[in-house]
Amino acid sequence: MKLITDKKIILASESPRRKELFSSLGIPFEVQPSGVVEELEGVYDPEQMAIAIADLKATEVFQKNPDAIVIAADTTVRIGKALLSKPTSNAQAKKFMKLLSGKVHNVITGVTILGPGISIAFAESTLVKFYELSIAEIDAYVESGDPLDKAGGYGIQTMGGLFVEKIQGDYNNVVGLPISRLYRTLVTLEVIEFAKEKSK
Repeated sequence: MKLITDKKIILASESPRRKELFSSLGIPFEVQPSGVVEELEGVYDPEQMAIAIADLKATEVFQKNPDAIVIAADTTVRIGKALLSKPTSNAQAKKFMKLLSGKVHNVITGVTILGPGISIAFAESTLVKFYELSIAEIDAYVESGDPLDKAGGYGIQTMGGLFVEKIQGDYNNVVGLPISRLYRTLVTLEVIEFAKEKSK
């Protein structure tokens, strides 16, 4: 199966994980990270917040590229009533890991797609259960530096995956981009299509 597009597509993200996932579509795209501050005033539920921040990212890049299809995403982690974004210090990362230890949490990624005549957003949610973690495990993982650029303070695709007992939902959503749902949305919007096989 080969996908093609005649559109200019921009991924508004500096995340290497999102870039890698989007590359799996096999279509040309550019990367243009937005410069927006990923903070919002007011009270939002996790889905609304993830979409709202994705909207900010996509809008900022789309204003500079009004002829392009711009895709942006934002991921947050909810445990109980707490929302965990990217930890800003090792101390905060350790606090996050202690909160997640032995419990189920929800990973939510909001996605926004903007283009000429296109404005659509959705949120994907995945449940993740952690094993009980020892203080030694938490300290060693945090000292590795891996948690600091990841929502919730861990990467399921890196050594953080060793702490995951089970998941319910889309694995790639936990990595940072629900690529299956995004692919189906782009096909429905006719942004991408299947290449026709040449007659033999």
